[in-house]
Amino acid sequence: MNAAEKGELYARIFRKVGVFLGKGEIPRALKELNEGMKIAERNGDSKMATRFAQEIANVSKSAEPTK
Repeated sequence: MNAAEKGELYARIFRKVGVFLGKGEIPRALKELNEGMKIAERNGDSKMATRFAQEIANVSKSAEPTK
């Protein structure tokens, strides 16, 4: 998979996540982010894997109920 194909794949995943978040479907967004992180790790893209991990943390943090 070349760089352009990887970029398209990651962009597609992030767009999907955005749709899920827009609909309030946090669990589906997290599932998609986790899958993206696994794909990035398999492709040896540590920077993208880190980016997915950061987004997982951000979404998880925002999904926590306020006290």
